[in-house]
Amino acid sequence: MNATIRQLLDTADLLIEGNGDPTTGPVTGGPATVGVAASVPAPPAALTATAASRCRGAAFALRAALESAVVARLTAHGAPRTIREGSMRAALLWLRGCAEVETARRAKAAWSQLCLGCHYHQYEIGPTRDQVHVWRTEVAAVVGLLAR
Repeated sequence: MNATIRQLLDTADLLIEGNGDPTTGPVTGGPATVGVAASVPAPPAALTATAASRCRGAAFALRAALESAVVARLTAHGAPRTIREGSMRAALLWLRGCAEVETARRAKAAWSQLCLGCHYHQYEIGPTRDQVHVWRTEVAAVVGLLAR
């Protein structure tokens, strides 16, 4: 698993737990950011993230992590650039030849669910925290299988 995928999974974890909102979460970092939290003014109430927006943000991070893992697997197996850089649907079809059939099926199923969770519709409630936890577990498992 590359560093980008790890960072995306960590971001999803922070968002699920409610600590990843850049306007309300803690300021962390190396020595260059020590004392920065005290100098940052409190954000306006309009900028605080709701639980629903954090869950949707986590779904976006998980989808990006899964897509990065699929592209990395395709790259390792010499898939054409048009497949790697084209639509994810094409990449997931090509993945069947580069990974076990069950792994490719799980990747497509997880990606489809994450796409539904990422899209906003006024008449639908966004993904719940429990749904995002399940997606997080599945994406981590599929990423692990693709990294082999």
